[in-house]
Amino acid sequence: MHIQLNGETYPLSEALSVAGLLEHLQLAGRRVAVELNFEIVPRSLYEATHLKEGDVVEVVQAIGGG
Repeated sequence: MHIQLNGETYPLSEALSVAGLLEHLQLAGRRVAVELNFEIVPRSLYEATHLKEGDVVEVVQAIGGG
């Protein structure tokens, strides 16, 4: 299966939820925002939102500074 992740084609060996993708990317538990097919996915729906072939995903990580 292939998705578009942050503008690049990204292969996945299995279908994942948004939570599973974040775990795969080693971003689980970090402050991130996820957009799926141009819609923001609420954190409360990460487990229930499953990715499909061709989905467009943007993951943005919050970085603090001052």
